[in-house]
Amino acid sequence: MIIGVPREIKPGEQRVALTPAGARALGEAGHRVVVERGAGSGSSIRDEEYAREGAALAAIDEVWARAELVLKVKEPVAEEYPRMRPGQVLFTYLHLAAVPELARALQAAGVIAIAYETVQRADGSLPLLAPMSEVAGRLAVQEGAFYLTKARGGRGILLAGVPGVPPGNVAVLGAGTVGVNAARIALGLGADISILDVNVDRLRAVDDLFLGRVITLMSNSFNIDQVLRRADILVGAVLIAGARAPVLVTKEMVAGMKEGSVIVDVAVDQGGSVETIRPTTLLDPTYVVAGVVHYGVANMPALVPRTSTFALTNATLPYVLELAAGVTAAVRRNPALARGVNIWRGRTVHPAVAEALGEQPTPLETLLG
Repeated sequence: MIIGVPREIKPGEQRVALTPAGARALGEAGHRVVVERGAGSGSSIRDEEYAREGAALAAIDEVWARAELVLKVKEPVAEEYPRMRPGQVLFTYLHLAAVPELARALQAAGVIAIAYETVQRADGSLPLLAPMSEVAGRLAVQEGAFYLTKARGGRGILLAGVPGVPPGNVAVLGAGTVGVNAARIALGLGADISILDVNVDRLRAVDDLFLGRVITLMSNSFNIDQVLRRADILVGAVLIAGARAPVLVTKEMVAGMKEGSVIVDVAVDQGGSVETIRPTTLLDPTYVVAGVVHYGVANMPALVPRTSTFALTNATLPYVLELAAGVTAAVRRNPALARGVNIWRGRTVHPAVAEALGEQPTPLETLLG
């Protein structure tokens, strides 16, 4: 199979979907890899590194025209819609529940769209979302602390505090991968931390992991409201696989937060868990509502593209090798990969995506014949 790797063109995006090691592995399996010239430059990967591993270098039009399987990091943008063709397989982050116009474009193109974020194992884990969730969770506090400084519009708080001055307060909504990694960094910086979740077993795990040094609370509107009044940084870390994130923080709650506090909503690519959040870019990451700094960058791991690129390829490559050997056989054989199928040749497969589009999902088995 011919695997194409185009350069990412979403504003501020510097990651690439395949490393030279991945290109070698695909070549060893008998496949051909076509990489757009300069695709890896943002991740400090030179064209010659791909060429040395047997990948062909080409212009963007040739990459899309030749590729049977297209590997990307972020969802296609409008400029890329005309490049897609019927039967082509697209493997990338999609987050379609929050962008119905993209879902319609994928349907119209007749592609097979498989989303990293909905590849799901039987135990509920999301192996291709996990590495970027780890990066985003750790960055969320780092970025929040940066924008908490007075020069960046914040309250002028040092999260660690100093002797005689209390540390800053970080509230984390969600005790999944993002939330735990956010708490880990906040704890390392010396902050006072609260983490909320609807799953008491997750809270028990957090309590054990951090040896009681993190306050755990059941997530409900009362507790969220109370925690936000104290918070210097709020990290939104809520996820429902494939679906739009639930809005847990209302605009009234935001108005009750301290002036100059910071919201970093990692769930913004799924619509966000804060009513006042909207997607921003790395080029213009923040805005202010009710005196509160809002950080809504939907591709936060692009801040550290080399780390993110290698972490992502480590996770995706086994699935890429399966798909390259035959897409239909791969999704039949691997239930986790089958759950990643969002759209199959114009038909919406994933239930959460179908619900967001106001459609009935089509069972994948019926489309596989």
